[in-house]
Amino acid sequence: MTITIRNIQPGDNVELARIIRASLVEFDVPKQGTVYSDPTTDKLFELFDTTPGSCYFVAEEDGVLLGGCGVYPTDGLPTGYAELVKLYLNAATRGKGIGKLLMDKCFAAAADLGYTHLYLESFPQLSKAVSLYEKTGFKMLDHALGNSGHFACTIWMVKDLA
Repeated sequence: MTITIRNIQPGDNVELARIIRASLVEFDVPKQGTVYSDPTTDKLFELFDTTPGSCYFVAEEDGVLLGGCGVYPTDGLPTGYAELVKLYLNAATRGKGIGKLLMDKCFAAAADLGYTHLYLESFPQLSKAVSLYEKTGFKMLDHALGNSGHFACTIWMVKDLA
């Protein structure tokens, strides 16, 4: 298995949106107030390409897109914080360490962009992802930070990048 981690490209939009939405349906996560109904989900390349202080990486194997993860300067976050966003993998890819590869790339990129902390939002239904977040140093919060617009999320976490 040779996995390539690369920057998002315009041709990735359709498949990434499909992977994201299929994951949320698979785990019975609400559609309203989540990335499922977020209009930017269909235009991730454009979103990250035009937002200073952001980046998005995809994992690919033999030309097949497996998923992705990014860093985004969500409005309203404390100074030095960015959000770890849209970590989604296709079902066949999960559990093979690819999510951690993507996150490690995002941790390094966030530090290079000058961020001191990464924040994320998730759901109890995504327990394997939440466990991965905890293993990589994220700590639970008791409330949301910033203005992601994803009001349905019920898990909030933060990681110190220092």
